[in-house]
Amino acid sequence: MAELNEIYNTKLLELAAHMPRSERLTAPDASVTAHSRLCGSTVTIDLNLRDGMVADYGQTVKACLLGQAACAIVGAHIVGASAAEVRAAAADMRAMLKENGPAPGGRFAELSVLEPVRHYKARHGSVLLVFDALEQAIDEIEQANGASAGSGAASASA
Repeated sequence: MAELNEIYNTKLLELAAHMPRSERLTAPDASVTAHSRLCGSTVTIDLNLRDGMVADYGQTVKACLLGQAACAIVGAHIVGASAAEVRAAAADMRAMLKENGPAPGGRFAELSVLEPVRHYKARHGSVLLVFDALEQAIDEIEQANGASAGSGAASASA
């Protein structure tokens, strides 16, 4: 089992201390708040997508060091990412934590610093909050765009 100082290290402290994109957006395409009942962490994200790519992003983070570090890494690298890249990073993070899979690659490769968290199941929720919020926001935007475009999806019942 990993030691606590392995997950609470200087790199994570530095990431949390310099939270990028910590301002809310004035006109987001979607805003989502994710909350962990287990640890009390809350992440609110604002997202703008243009042509399937992240055009702008803002976040408010009230989380433990691990959740803050995940949000800091995402905030530093998300603008310019495709919705597919964000979803892949979320899937990779879940697999990394829950199934001992590899860390995300590409623009989100820095998330590998959170690999030791896999040994602390109680901390998984806080690390994954930002991804839960992002996936919900992307879904909302895509659904709204599909509905507003009137694109043949005839049975768009709620």
